[in-house]
Amino acid sequence: MNTVRDRMWMWGHEAGSHNTGWDISVSSRITPVEAAFYMDVPNMIMVRYHDKPEMPFDQYAIPFRRLKQVFWSVVGGAGRSSEEEREHVLALAARNPNIVGVFMDDFFRRAQGEGALGVLSVEELQSLRDQFEVGGRRLELGVTLYTHQLGMPLAAHLDLCDWVSLWTWEAPELKDLEANFARCESLTPHSRKLLGLYMYDYGLHLPMPLEAMQMQCETALDWLRGGRIEGMIILASCICDLDLETVEWTRNWIAEVGDEELA
Repeated sequence: MNTVRDRMWMWGHEAGSHNTGWDISVSSRITPVEAAFYMDVPNMIMVRYHDKPEMPFDQYAIPFRRLKQVFWSVVGGAGRSSEEEREHVLALAARNPNIVGVFMDDFFRRAQGEGALGVLSVEELQSLRDQFEVGGRRLELGVTLYTHQLGMPLAAHLDLCDWVSLWTWEAPELKDLEANFARCESLTPHSRKLLGLYMYDYGLHLPMPLEAMQMQCETALDWLRGGRIEGMIILASCICDLDLETVEWTRNWIAEVGDEELA
């Protein structure tokens, strides 16, 4: 029997990744695995940020072996990717059985007219999927989708994604979460859904209001119980040691609901 905690994922970045650029006044030192253990979240989506960590990832990935399931990014923050990185991550997954898939962050362009819709074309994405048989098992493909991208013609790319995570970039837009998630369900009928939960309002460079944090967590729990989502993602590891009100509330909430069994 799965528990709520089994369906929780920590969004991991290199320690200190958000120390600059987001108007966060305190510097963080916590590593992704430390954050996962602090928050008591057993699964990780590890996303490269500003080309950190540096390749090769093998030694860096050793502590991740203590986690239940790991996705490792092949498209990192700001849509950065390379053929060398993608090949290396597939090889890393072959050597680490708890790496269950690869993830694409910031994959879609924020607005139409900025060139290609995705970092990879549909053909390149299919070619990547053709390499997913590693270590006697098949990897899965996850992607980031923002609510402001729901009107874009993304169906051909999304049809190749096994997991779709939906994110609301600015906290005030959470008022439309139900309607936006319904649009996501219509757009991606065959994928497994994850709901992204920001613990900081990166869109507005402000602390996440506590009531907004509570709302999105409670909504995620309701949808998880009802089978609308497969899980939820807590973002991000690199703010978990800043004593933020939303982080500590979320940690306590996980302790309260994490052992609940799911049908």
